[in-house]
Amino acid sequence: MAGFASLAREIDVALATARRASALVMEIYATPFTVELKGPNDPVTRADREANTLICAALAEAFPGDAIVAEESAPETPEATHALVSRDRVWFVDPIDGTREFADRNGEFAVMIGLALKGRAALGVVLMPTLGEALVGVVGGGAFREDAAGIRRPLRASKIRDPRDATLMISRSHRPRIVDPVIERLGIHKTISCGSVGVKVARIATTEADIYVHGGRGAKLWDACAPDAILTAAGGKFTDIEGELINYASSDLALDNGIVATNGALHDTVLAVTSVYQG
Repeated sequence: MAGFASLAREIDVALATARRASALVMEIYATPFTVELKGPNDPVTRADREANTLICAALAEAFPGDAIVAEESAPETPEATHALVSRDRVWFVDPIDGTREFADRNGEFAVMIGLALKGRAALGVVLMPTLGEALVGVVGGGAFREDAAGIRRPLRASKIRDPRDATLMISRSHRPRIVDPVIERLGIHKTISCGSVGVKVARIATTEADIYVHGGRGAKLWDACAPDAILTAAGGKFTDIEGELINYASSDLALDNGIVATNGALHDTVLAVTSVYQG
């Protein structure tokens, strides 16, 4: 997989674009914005749409030959989806991962930009607007966190191997059935509730946690690409609940086989449970 040097321009553009989108999102966050529903339990705001437009325009200008798949402008047919994801370079954009948390004003949301090369996550930027902190990773090249002042520090997932010493991230808004078997079978004592797939996976990359399991439906490729690249670059692992790498060239944008994200050392241990218990 490509390293930092070969994707230097992509990193610069994605990070600068995420910061611009973050500033826009925070401007709206400070106003009495309204929340709409695209479908059941699927909120959207003006911030989602405007950040989506900003990010897609910036990526299209910088990389006119690349495909872009974004949550608020997703292709409407399988044929249109296939035409995009079948390209060698595909950007996946989630302008606000954690719209429910954005609407609740609890700070647990992120701007996410990921790049897949030939169907595999290669580069990711996950930026937490309320903190001004960005996580950046390139598979095969390493990962770093950049604070609001621009100071960068390397990222490396924890080396915890005993699940009894591990911290499990769980969703703040729903609890998939798979979570309780994981806790019980592995003897996990510590859990943290949090919104946003990106924020939960970011906490594994920063060693604040060690495991995240999403066994239900609902997550899409744009929820996964950037966190996948960052966690993998930081030494962790990111697969479905059976241990298969996520296929970003899939015409089915939904991650129906869930997500298992770990520090890497715990991955096989977690998979031994998740491959049996699903849902």
